[in-house]
Amino acid sequence: MLTVVGMGPAGLHLMTPAAREAVAQADVLVGGKRHLLQFPDFSGEQFVLGANIAELLDWVARHDDKRVVVLASGDPLFYGIGTRMVAHFGLERVRIIPGISAVQYLCAQSGVDMNDMWLTSSHGRSVCFDELARHNKVAMVTDTLCGPREIAAQLMKRGKGHRWMVIGENLAMENERIHWLPVSEVNSDYDMNAVVILDER
Repeated sequence: MLTVVGMGPAGLHLMTPAAREAVAQADVLVGGKRHLLQFPDFSGEQFVLGANIAELLDWVARHDDKRVVVLASGDPLFYGIGTRMVAHFGLERVRIIPGISAVQYLCAQSGVDMNDMWLTSSHGRSVCFDELARHNKVAMVTDTLCGPREIAAQLMKRGKGHRWMVIGENLAMENERIHWLPVSEVNSDYDMNAVVILDER
């Protein structure tokens, strides 16, 4: 049995009871180093996940007699590893336990409703900024190559400097910071983050 578990934005306190139960019953725990370190009492086998997705897929295929749990940041099906697992193994072999995405968490912390919001990600992807600028309310998971400053610069080129950007850094961590800024004033570097872009505050 293969289960993909959403861990939420950070730490264990936002994991659902179903997610915690799946980890407790696992024979094998798969995840990035920072995910695995959060389960120091886990006594089963561990598989450290990095850029070795192909290796993981082969390994899982050879161990279908074990209860394998893959730990995913945020929600597994919001630009996460759950999509890859379902595509490779099929939904009949993969159980997904959703988690709170960074976008959901940021919206909750900043009081922004998610109605009519366009959801996307710049994480390892090229962004269509014309499409982004077309929407009145956007939420995006970012990466180091395309973060708030780069997004703001592209929106400025398209005459959208009047919009607001809500930037959530290190969400659900002790050093969490949330900034509300006009797009025209976003010119700093920010730690690991997600953003929401609004037509008006």
